[in-house]
Amino acid sequence: MITLAEGLRLPTNGLDYTILAIYFVVVLGIGFAAKRSVKTSLDFFLSGRSLPAWVTGLAFVAANLGATEILGMAANGAQYGAYTVHWYWIGAIPAMVFLGLVMMPFYYGSKVRSVPEFLLHRFGPSSHLLSSVIFAVSSVLIAGVNLYAMAIVLQALLGWPQWVAIVVAGVFVLAYITIGGLSSAIYNEVLQFFVILAALIPLTIVGLKRVGGWDGLTSSLDSSHGDAFLTAWKGTGIGEANPLGANWLTIVLGLGFVMSFGYWTTNFAEVQRALSAKNLSAARRTPLIAAFPKIFIPLVVVVPGLIALVMEPTLGKSKDGLQYNDAIPVLMRDLLPNGVLGIAVTGLLAAFMAGMAANVSSFNTVFTNDIWAAYLKKGREDRYYLKTGRVVTAVGVLIGMGTAFIASSFSNIMNYLQTLFSFFNVPLFVVFIIGMFWKRTSAAAGFWGLLSGTVAAMVNYFWLYKQGIIAIPSEQGANFVSSIVAFIVGALVMLLVTLVTKPKPVESLAGLVYGSLPQSRLRSTGGTPIPGMEELPAEGDDAWYRKPALLGWGAIVLAAVCYIPFSF
Repeated sequence: MITLAEGLRLPTNGLDYTILAIYFVVVLGIGFAAKRSVKTSLDFFLSGRSLPAWVTGLAFVAANLGATEILGMAANGAQYGAYTVHWYWIGAIPAMVFLGLVMMPFYYGSKVRSVPEFLLHRFGPSSHLLSSVIFAVSSVLIAGVNLYAMAIVLQALLGWPQWVAIVVAGVFVLAYITIGGLSSAIYNEVLQFFVILAALIPLTIVGLKRVGGWDGLTSSLDSSHGDAFLTAWKGTGIGEANPLGANWLTIVLGLGFVMSFGYWTTNFAEVQRALSAKNLSAARRTPLIAAFPKIFIPLVVVVPGLIALVMEPTLGKSKDGLQYNDAIPVLMRDLLPNGVLGIAVTGLLAAFMAGMAANVSSFNTVFTNDIWAAYLKKGREDRYYLKTGRVVTAVGVLIGMGTAFIASSFSNIMNYLQTLFSFFNVPLFVVFIIGMFWKRTSAAAGFWGLLSGTVAAMVNYFWLYKQGIIAIPSEQGANFVSSIVAFIVGALVMLLVTLVTKPKPVESLAGLVYGSLPQSRLRSTGGTPIPGMEELPAEGDDAWYRKPALLGWGAIVLAAVCYIPFSF
């Protein structure tokens, strides 16, 4: 459970509350402004597919810049040191690039409104319904995490009771999403991205100055925690011990491939932002643009965790004292004057609201389109589904308020979220990646691969790990192993089921599988083309600086370069 020390209260005054109030007014104003463009269900769920790449790109990274990023990664920085950068440079960037270069043409080109709808085209109704239910459940669970984190922070920093903080935050998220749909959420996420940076950059700069700059920080940590604390790979050999409880194999395979690709390529809270782009080129560039700020997020999240450890050496040493989760609030309390403090508190709230809004907006889309409209209330007029989406948004927020308290049963918010990702995202990734590259894979294989992978991850975590049948040093290490198990089991089941079942006709796989017939040949053979796959690039999209390959490989190289100072 994320807990902040009882005595950790910020000296806020009227100026700070005024800044906070102005932010809330602007958030609602954006919602009302976006309402004018919401006339159809497509406008509400996918912004009418009209947004430019820079907007969707910033929204893409802001949707992920929530509770885990601000509190969780700063806490991990204080506890694990430079090992935390693995979540960014190997655990995010390669998968974001893969999404932009490889998977977005399939998602966007098929004109689907959600990730499960893509599975409907590729595997059929069984996989579609199962994945829809999984997405709906995971979305409200993760939305609850953000609400819970926000509640305890506001309780500790501002003195608000938890239930008040949960209700206030939930009501504001509900208001601007219900009013303006996804456009409101995305434009607010762009605003929140800059508000978050406005809060964290001064905190980092002032903090570094206080501890004597980077040299002062590194020398202090070297003397107190050893020279390995600021390296990313030392002690990660197989059989070696390190605070993270993981070796290079589980880091590269479990985090860097299975869990990372599972999250970034199938998590609809992220993919939905790219699907709202104005054309295929903009959709592909969305995660690639987002990759560049993502590379540098450790500078304003992980580094403050290291600074807090120097300024408060007792951090995490006692159950009754300051905990690692207190890293950011401690710096805010000790370093920021009123006014700037108000911006920092607003930045924290923006981060939590961005994370919750991303998951609630994905929940309303998946539930309305992939469950309600597909199986319960078919063939209704568009206005009916628009109204349903608004009602489902309210339901999603209320459920999120309830699931906020499930997070309290876990020892760490990051562990909880990584557990959810290993259960839900990794099995989906198995089905996607095999279904995209092997046209022989059958509809039955997709369903049983998804189900078996999910069950395997849960069995590994709740039975083998929790019951002590296998020894894993930490919950993070257990999550990496669960992800690997889910991937292997799901892949093997898909292979076996495919060999004994009949594949889908080749003409039904156009635009869904590499090596399938192109759309032009499909028309000539009498097949049914998928709308949007022959979309021509817009004017200016062929400029060299907009080339997806250049952006993608540029991000990969830059992430690799960033590892150099933390590798020796």
